[in-house]
Amino acid sequence: MSNRARLEVLLALINLSAEQAMALYEQVDGTVPSIDSTEFHPLDEALDQVELKAAIRTLEGTCTQLCTTLAPPGHTAINLVQVYDYSCVRLAVRENIINILMDYPKGLHVNELSKEINVEPKKLSRIMRLLATRGCYSEVAKDVFASTRLSLVLHSENPVRHMVNLHAEPASKGGALIYENLKEPQTAYFYHPDHCPVMDANNKEGITGAFFDWMRQRDSTRESYHRLIQRLSIIMGSSAVLTQFPIDKYSTVVDVGGGIGAFSLPFAKMHKHVKITVYDLPKPLTQARMTQVWARDCPEAVQENRVEFSELYFFTQAPVPGQDIYYLRNIIHDWPDEESLVIPQNVRKAMGINSRPPPPYDYVVRQLNREQAALEASKFGATMAPEPMLPNFGVGNMRMYQQDVSMFMHNARERMLPEFLELSDAAGLKLEKIWDLSEACVLEYIAA
Repeated sequence: MSNRARLEVLLALINLSAEQAMALYEQVDGTVPSIDSTEFHPLDEALDQVELKAAIRTLEGTCTQLCTTLAPPGHTAINLVQVYDYSCVRLAVRENIINILMDYPKGLHVNELSKEINVEPKKLSRIMRLLATRGCYSEVAKDVFASTRLSLVLHSENPVRHMVNLHAEPASKGGALIYENLKEPQTAYFYHPDHCPVMDANNKEGITGAFFDWMRQRDSTRESYHRLIQRLSIIMGSSAVLTQFPIDKYSTVVDVGGGIGAFSLPFAKMHKHVKITVYDLPKPLTQARMTQVWARDCPEAVQENRVEFSELYFFTQAPVPGQDIYYLRNIIHDWPDEESLVIPQNVRKAMGINSRPPPPYDYVVRQLNREQAALEASKFGATMAPEPMLPNFGVGNMRMYQQDVSMFMHNARERMLPEFLELSDAAGLKLEKIWDLSEACVLEYIAA
């Protein structure tokens, strides 16, 4: 295939995936969103976004591959590093700019906005203009800015804001120390979470332990973290497991490391025949009770005793034995290999004859080698992009590689499929199927 022919195939894929995305929006309410829309589209809040995320994965991957191919290399290289969006978003989140703009549907002049947040107006206008160029706010007249659908997720009541803040604050500080961590003799060859970039950058108090230990000493940070986990289901698409995975034939589920119930709460709403046990450390469980998340959002599960909260330290304790499903969502990636092995081993001890072993929900880092990607696709059902796209969908799957670097900053990791297989073999489990939810995956195991 000639170079031009490859680019023409990419153009066709761009058109096809965009048409698919528009059709999915229209199926919901007959409309497609616009960049300056001031309301969420109903599909934005849908539990199952697998088809939409698949279309966007192809669209983002093909668009970026086409631009990288046709643009001069220097143009692309500078675009990779001259990125200060997170600094601008940090200001927007800290100062609750969207909360202010919501009271001005026709927009607010930057001079007035500057008075509200005590930031010099000319400097503020430059930050607002960068964000508006990204579709986060719109400049409806010179120096007059209004809210947009994208900016709505930064509202103080939107859980996505807490994920944004995590990356704009402690994660970005840790990212600045990656090179030093790789070169310093005392950190370069070690994987202990005490001495990782994010802790070196943020742990000014000298707290012993990992990022979770540091966070436990900071009430506002801990509460923010558990709120972001609520929305992570939509961001990553993990909530689609509620409709994609065959739950109906099971009656008991254990949510290991379930926090305040980001997975279990919508699960309880959809599958009322299932008894759920949520395991975590005391503070997250206290937060679930004290904020009355369940009493407010799913009171019937509490009243009918369909949910139980129990303390568990999963490195030393096994959960309640003999349950049907043991579920781990974004748990394994938080830890180095040694600790990550202990968690499924302890769950394996609890399994009964008819139990389904722990199906972790995590990123499975995709292969860039097409031959290896094809092998994983044929054997386990992993999805591979069509040629001439990169087999891993390129930038369409970029978040998993960014997330892997994010976990690197904690001396933890996202894993490729062979690495998951090594863990499962050592834990006495056998991978049966990969449920590709168009971003992260559910890995379904059987007892080995």
